[in-house]
Amino acid sequence: MLWINRQFDFVLPVEMYPNVIERLHGTPARLEEKLAGLTHEVLIHKPGDKWSVQEQVGHLSDVEELWHGRIDDYLNGLKELRPADITNRVTSHKNHNADSIANLLRSFRSSRKKLVEQFKQFDIQRAGLSALHPRLNNPMRVIDLAFFIAEHDDHHLVKIGEIMKAGT
Repeated sequence: MLWINRQFDFVLPVEMYPNVIERLHGTPARLEEKLAGLTHEVLIHKPGDKWSVQEQVGHLSDVEELWHGRIDDYLNGLKELRPADITNRVTSHKNHNADSIANLLRSFRSSRKKLVEQFKQFDIQRAGLSALHPRLNNPMRVIDLAFFIAEHDDHHLVKIGEIMKAGT
């Protein structure tokens, strides 16, 4: 399923907020473990018109700016979250295959560490702050944003697994 077609019912109780933040914190390690030992050829292989493993990793790093911005939207009391570029123009233009996987992973880990720190500014009560998600046209609480990001991470981890499986 394409990410853009995914729909969400945000029903997690805010008491689950620390659990979701822990999930976000663990994504860089999960990603590094998944990619350990892959050859450069496997990492940059583009299956058809789809992204390579390195482009998937680069994309995860690219969208961190959006996540950071959306947290700022909550902190600034905005009623609607900033929209995403659903064309993924940044990822398409960055040529992540020309970079090293070590750099891509380091960049993602660094940005994700900052994101987790941003999320830690919210206690359980403030994790219930809400703003409208522009594409879904639904209210999204801070906990829902964290869950949304974790699901986005897993979506790309699955895509990476599919590329790896097809390449063997």
